[in-house]
Amino acid sequence: MILVLAGLTLAAAALHDIAARTIPNRLSLGIAGLGLLARVLADEALAGLLAGCLVFLLACFAWRCRVMGGGDVKLLAACALLPPPAAVPGLVLAVALAGGALALTYLALQPLLPAPALARPGALPARALRAEAWRIRRRGPLPYGVAIALGTFFTLLG
Repeated sequence: MILVLAGLTLAAAALHDIAARTIPNRLSLGIAGLGLLARVLADEALAGLLAGCLVFLLACFAWRCRVMGGGDVKLLAACALLPPPAAVPGLVLAVALAGGALALTYLALQPLLPAPALARPGALPARALRAEAWRIRRRGPLPYGVAIALGTFFTLLG
């Protein structure tokens, strides 16, 4: 049940990151709470917290180097609480690989996108797709929350 709730919360964080390039703190806190509950139930609370803190420090360094956003830092640290502590290095690797795949996807989509059209009234998904196409054409920042969510899913399923 914990993993299902965490998966739904991760999906919400990834979708929010795509739409607005932000990850709400409440989603990261929810994932951290679920991860902490999982670690307490597995009697790995201290090791889980230590692993989460180490990932947070690593992600803070990436933020300081301007390669990761602040919301991504919080989400990644929260996600580090979900798997057993021994699986956290694999989680970081899975997130990095998912981030590389995401970047390659965005690069591959650039030449395939049509020229920007005039804004038309429409449903929210159509507007969101147009906004994302605009970001891709301008080589805007990646929604790295998607990579964090995918890497976490793969780690938890493995």
